[in-house]
Parts: sequence; C-alpha cells; structure tokens
Amino acid sequence: MTSETRQGQRPAVGLSSPSTASPVPTPVPVPAPAPVPAPAPAPAPTPAPAPAPDPKRWLALTVLLVATFMDLLDVNIVTVAIPAVQHDLGASAVTIQAVTAGYTLSFAVVLITGGRLGDIFGRKRMFMAGVTGFVVASALCAAAQSSEMLVAARILQGVAAAVMVPQVLAVIHVTFDPREIGRVVSLYAGMIGLAVVAAPILGGVLVDADPLGLGWRSVFVVNLPVGAAALIGARKWMRESKSPHTTRLDLIGVLLAIVGLLLLMFPLMLGRELDWPAWSIASLVGAGSVMVGFVFYERFKTRRDGSSLVILSLFQVRAFSIGVFAQLLFSAVPAGFFLSWTLYLQGGLGWSALHTGLTAIPFSLGVPIVGTIAVRTIFPRFGRYSLVAGALMMILGIASYAWVAEHAGDGVTSWHVAPSMLLLGSGMGLLMAPLTGLILREVEPQEAGAASGVINTVGQLGAALGVAIIGGVFFSALAGNAGQQADKVIATVRAVAPAQAATLRTCATDQLGQADLTKVPASCATLLASIQDPSQNAGAGRQVINSTLSEIRSKTFIAAYSKALYWAAGGLVLIAGLLFLLPHHAHRLGPTASTPGEAP
Repeated sequence: MTSETRQGQRPAVGLSSPSTASPVPTPVPVPAPAPVPAPAPAPAPTPAPAPAPDPKRWLALTVLLVATFMDLLDVNIVTVAIPAVQHDLGASAVTIQAVTAGYTLSFAVVLITGGRLGDIFGRKRMFMAGVTGFVVASALCAAAQSSEMLVAARILQGVAAAVMVPQVLAVIHVTFDPREIGRVVSLYAGMIGLAVVAAPILGGVLVDADPLGLGWRSVFVVNLPVGAAALIGARKWMRESKSPHTTRLDLIGVLLAIVGLLLLMFPLMLGRELDWPAWSIASLVGAGSVMVGFVFYERFKTRRDGSSLVILSLFQVRAFSIGVFAQLLFSAVPAGFFLSWTLYLQGGLGWSALHTGLTAIPFSLGVPIVGTIAVRTIFPRFGRYSLVAGALMMILGIASYAWVAEHAGDGVTSWHVAPSMLLLGSGMGLLMAPLTGLILREVEPQEAGAASGVINTVGQLGAALGVAIIGGVFFSALAGNAGQQADKVIATVRAVAPAQAATLRTCATDQLGQADLTKVPASCATLLASIQDPSQNAGAGRQVINSTLSEIRSKTFIAAYSKALYWAAGGLVLIAGLLFLLPHHAHRLGPTASTPGEAP
C-alpha cells in the first residue's frame, strides 16, 4: 500500500462484515497510522555551465581601445588645425565654431540611439558600421574644398562616432568577467588620457611638418589607417552579441530624444559665443518640455511592448542612477578645466600647442597608472571612500595649480605645474575608473548597449555644461579683470604717454571682453595706426605698446584662469558629497572581488 493510500483510507471503527454481524458491536482497536515517509527531495537542477570566456577578448579590447583613441584624437586634434583651416578655406569665425560644434552636437544627440542599435542588430556589426562611417567621413573632411563641405563631413563623422562609441563599453561589459571589468575600465580611462595629451602634440607635428603637402588635411588622413586596422581587428577577434529581448527600434523615442538633446546641447555649446540670445533661452526651456514628454512616452512604450529606447528601470538601480548623475557633474570639470587651461597657456602666455601638450604628460600618466591600482587594490578595500579620495585629490591639484599660476605669473613653466597636473590626473584615475565600472556593475548584459549610450550621452552633456559654465566664468573674468589689470600695468610703464594711456586701456578691455579673442577691435586698430604715424607718436613706440598689451593680456588671463579653477574646485566638492550616496562595499570591483553568488 502506498503512502497516499495509507493517508487517504482509515480502518472502519465499530463495523464488521455482513456475514458475521453481531448484535453487540465489539469495539475494534484502531491501529496507529503508519508513519508517512517524507517525500524524497527533488534533485537540485544542474545549473547551466557559464559560457567560457572569449579567448580573444583581450585582442578585441585592443581594437576597442584603438577606436576610442581614434575618436578622442579626432575631437582634440582638430583644435590645433583650426587656424590653418581658417586660412586655407577662408572660413568665418561662426563656420569654424561649426566645425567643432557640428561634430560634438551630432555625436551627442545620436549616442543613445547608437547604443540601442547595438542591442538590436548586434554590437560587433554596429561597431564595424560606425568605424566604416568614421573612416569615410574622415576622408571627406580631408578632401573638403569649402568650409561648408567640411562642416557637413564633420556632422557625418559625429553620427558615425555615435554609432561606434557606445559599442565599446557595451562589448566590454558583455565580454569580460566582472572581476576583470575594473582592470579593463582603467585601460579605457588611460586611453582617454593618452588621446587627450597626444592630440595637440600630434596635431602640431602634422600641421608643421606638412607631410605630402597635405597641411591641415593630414589630421583627418591619420584616421584612415587607424580605422582600417580597427576594422580588420574587429572582424577577426570580436565576438557578436545582442540583446535577446529587444526586437524593434523605438522610432518615436529616437525622434523625441534627438529633438530634446538638440534643444539642450545647441545653446549650451554656442550660447556663450553668441552672447546668449533670446532663442537660446527659449531652446533650453523647450528642451525641458520635450524631455519630460520623452520620459512619459518611454514609460508607455515599456508597458506596451518593452522595446523602449531607454530602459527606465535602469534608473531604479541605485548605483546606476546616482553614478550617472555623478558622471554628469564629473564630466563637466575636466572639460571646463582644459578649455580654460588651453586658452590660458596659448592665448594668454603664448605657449605653442606642442608645449601645451607636453605639459599635460603628468596628467595623462596619472590617469591610467592610478586607475589600474584603484580598481585592483584601493576600491575593493575602501569602497566609495576611494572615489571621494579621488575627488579630494583633484581638488588639491586644481587648488595648487591656481596658487602656482597666481604666484609664478607669466614666468610659469611646465615643471612648476607638473605636481598639480599629476595630482589632477591621479585623482581622476582614482575616481573615474572605479565609477564607470560601478555604474555598469548591475546592468544586465542585454541592456549593455542602452546603458552605454546613456553613460556616453551624459558624459557629453556634462562636458557641454562644463564648457558653458566654467568657460563662461573664464570669459566673464577676462572682461571683468581687463580694466583693472590694464590700470596696474600702464601705471608701471613710463614710456606710455598720458594721451595714449586711455586709448591703450580701451584697446585692452575691448580685446579681452569679446567672445572671439582673435579679432582686432576698432580701438586697437586705431591705436596701432597712430603708432605707425610718426606725427602722432606721443613718445611710445610700437614695441612698447605691444609689450604693454601683451603684459596686460597675460596678467588678465592669469587672474581669469585662477577664478575658473576655483569654480572647478567647487564643482568637485559637490561631486565628493554625492559620492557618499553610492553603494559602499556591496559591489566590489577588480580581480580580488567576488562574482555574484560567490563568497567574498
């Protein structure tokens, strides 16, 4: 008899069979029920074996880093070639701004879509499509016969980069073990630092050397062999991956995202140069309305078929939401710092692009070296406190640079600021490498492309904010300090005649108060004309006037740069406070960290 029968049928009490019925029923003792054996436990399901690590993943990483270097090199190298472009093509100041802004703007607004395309159609496929488009657009830039053609090619280049770049972090996330992510991200951060410092050096060498008579076009031609190598390597070593759930592209979401980001990024990038016209303010207000509509539509799209452009549930993850916001603020600081730093050294002190690039070497060394140590040793042990320490180190680097700039004046050298640049780069490595890994830590592999697109877009938005805010502070300080510095300098120059002092002061304030510092104001043209006319020369020669203007310029740039640095340091203080909201030890990174389900 089975256990189920024993449980379901009890013996009859006080009954007998009909053939032996008795008038007096005799109680029949009820035997105790037999013990029911416990059901045998079901065998534990055998977990599916984890997919073997891609044996070519480190070769694939080389390809991804090469593509990252190519993109960042192109962004920064163009700045060095702008004077030659302007001279050769006869481009106006507005057109030259469009050469830079067109790339950045198209890159920023397509990033989220580019990340989602990788999830849907395959990250390797979209990476190769992006690299191909980037190479073609670079060739068109090099062949441009007019400034309009160059701007159009740069916009195409930005779109191609927006398809290529999000696949980098996405492929890293789905290819490498969580214990390897920290090391990989530190290499990624180091490549960023290398590209930033190499761009002005390589750009200066190419423009000055004029290989094959290409001139400024060589800064675009250099992308062709690099891109070709990336395509060959991707085809051989990169493994394809895509999201198993996403089946269609959210076209309405794409449209809303592009419109909203255009309305936001365009005034942030060009508003300062155009003195913030009314349309720029209206654009910012409109951007807020469009982005609110975008969020509501994405919620509807998620409920309807789960194929939204942005996976809003990502922002329910504490590490992702707070980390992305910290990334927004953090990206603003280096962008604003390096904009004002370049203008201060080259525009104020007269340094060459090559000299400026060499001065950044301590920074570019600090980022990868300290980043590697951070993700392998420091972050696993100290958690978010290591990120806070990185922010504090950057604050110390910026504050010490401001002190050196004020005290050394125009006699500052690269050696004077090397410790400050090393502190700044080391702090950035200590903060950026673990932060990027922490943001990606809880993202599901099928959401890697969307998450990478959001991270990169937020970085671009933060950079635009940094340029707008810190750059605005810098240019406002230039205009505000020019008169004061002119009075101090003119008072010490005896060779300047009193009749020319007022004109000299006006020239200095007009020149330093304009958005385009390369223009010659009417007051300066009048002053220079009077110097060339011996009959109106009041005792001050051309050399004296030029040296006086140069001294006013350098002192004003120094004062303005110091003020911009203090604002950057203030932004880092906010970031340091925000970092305390991140998870502390819940998600440790680096080779010593445990994988989910594994004892630490």
